Amino acid sequence: MKVSVAYAENSRQSWLNIEVPDGASVKDAIDTSGILARHRIDLDNQRVGIFGKAAKLDTPLRAGDRVEIYRTITCDPLSVPRRPGFELDNDE
Repeated sequence: MKVSVAYAENSRQSWLNIEVPDGASVKDAIDTSGILARHRIDLDNQRVGIFGKAAKLDTPLRAGDRVEIYRTITCDPLSVPRRPGFELDNDE
């Protein structure tokens, strides 16, 4: 079945379309894609997902799924200056 694996850094992105066997997991797709050799990815510390929803490495895939590898946050989001239109609502 066809799936894709995506990962983005500040300066470059990879979106790889691959073929995996039926019943393949998120980890199987990542391994098959070869993306770990292209980027500095630490699956022990980085999260993964399918179409923007968090997933585990052993989650089975369906045809057409997009596996996403998320970067770790490198700064405190509360200390970063806000862009206009992206204000944090602290009333909650």
